Amino acid sequence: MKKMMMFLLSILLVCLTGSPVSAESPKPENLQVAELFKGKQGTIVVKNLKTDKIYVYNKKRSNERLTPESTFKVPNALIGLKTGAVKDEYEVKRWDGTIREIEDWNRDHTLASGMRFSVIWYYQSMARDIGSDAMQENIDLLNYGNRDIGGGIDRFWLDSSLKISAQEQIGFFENLVEETLPFDKQQMRTVKRIMINEEADSYVLHGKTGTRLSDLGLGWYVGYAETEKAEWVFAANLDGSGSEAKNITIEVLKQLNIINK
Repeated sequence: MKKMMMFLLSILLVCLTGSPVSAESPKPENLQVAELFKGKQGTIVVKNLKTDKIYVYNKKRSNERLTPESTFKVPNALIGLKTGAVKDEYEVKRWDGTIREIEDWNRDHTLASGMRFSVIWYYQSMARDIGSDAMQENIDLLNYGNRDIGGGIDRFWLDSSLKISAQEQIGFFENLVEETLPFDKQQMRTVKRIMINEEADSYVLHGKTGTRLSDLGLGWYVGYAETEKAEWVFAANLDGSGSEAKNITIEVLKQLNIINK
């Protein structure tokens, strides 16, 4: 009887929405992790891609669109590879000699090292090579946040026009992990590989921080963790730095027994 009721409910949902909807989708579980944010406003969302179970802290903020800052390097790398603005993860862009605030930026870089050291000038240069038309076309294909690149081809993701929520970041990374984005699979695998932050016996952590450098008033950490049992995507942001967002995420992943303590 219960199965029949669930079946009838699913038929009703299809009739009302025009598409199949699972009546048994797990409800998000609220994370009790306020102490990790140390009084700062923020959010974190973690999703198990095997079970679709979602954990969230501060659901309201998780739906608030904010500038992606350097987390946009992930779609930027995908678009660069797709459009041929960069050939592969090893292609070098020469440093222009301008001394910048972070020492690791003051040298030549590749797509991979530019991701690892979050080299803004490298990805700005690549965005200019991609061009506004191709960039807009591909951001539309990705349905990335509000899709607004009006802030300038080499600035729109940096405290500017492009905005995305933590929930939308989760959707983007789920598609990247499952390789369902409208990109070549090898390109997606390259980007996933250059995102590796840590490799351990029981997990591999892929992630990208982002910080609003003007005032350190917005920090992100986004990505996913691979384990033997499942893959988990995550997105965290707070009124602080990317390093703080990463530290919070690591602690949450430990509390959920996703990575080793």
